[in-house]
Amino acid sequence: MSVLDSGAGTAALACRDVEVAYGAFKAISGVSCDFMPGRLYSLIGPNGAGKTTLMNALSGRARLSRGRVALGGRDITALPPHARTRAGLGRSFQITQIFPGMTVLENLRLAAQAHRYRLQPFWRGVGGFRGIALEAERVLEDIGMGSLGHVDAANLSHGDQRALEVGLALLSDPKVLLLDEPLAGVGHGDAARAVDLIRRAARGRTVLLIEHNMDVVMDISDEVVVMLGGQILAAGPPATIREDARVRSAYLGDGE
Repeated sequence: MSVLDSGAGTAALACRDVEVAYGAFKAISGVSCDFMPGRLYSLIGPNGAGKTTLMNALSGRARLSRGRVALGGRDITALPPHARTRAGLGRSFQITQIFPGMTVLENLRLAAQAHRYRLQPFWRGVGGFRGIALEAERVLEDIGMGSLGHVDAANLSHGDQRALEVGLALLSDPKVLLLDEPLAGVGHGDAARAVDLIRRAARGRTVLLIEHNMDVVMDISDEVVVMLGGQILAAGPPATIREDARVRSAYLGDGE
């Protein structure tokens, strides 16, 4: 049953009246959003606005003080992060989370194995996971790292490490993908490739990303959600957000 239907069709991901509090401090409060299928959303706002807290609330990594979250109309408020992943919600993080001592392909293969098996079949040799190996190789090509499968993750450029983390998230074939600052620390030379990867990852799925590069945000987004003080200040197409006086004053600046 759809519990958070937007009225214009069931949202791929939605939340209603979400609050996350730490003691008396409310990191986010009264946040309600609908993220519709097949669209790319950017979440922006000054530091401390509540962007990562909202993403943590959606992915199950922050405990709600109030409110509900739904994935494809299914209430997932009570589900832990791993169960939300299995339900179709992928997530990357602001700080890269990979296994640096393993090769790129080994990272992907381990993630594929973890997604496919709840209990790891330790009695099976590596050769028994051919399907998983093929899946890892497919994602390796999808993220544009086909020639780097044998390279230890620790020896990758920061941009390639970020791309690998996106690949790890894609191995669960999520319906909704949450990306926390996917361009953070990525050099100018790798930025265009990172944006291309985001576009490719967004095909056929809903993407919500946190990003500070306004040129990228305005270019890549179908819609932009602006947060300020733990609440949503404005939401809409990039052109609308660019011209919103409240947004310009609070975040973009009058000279932008």
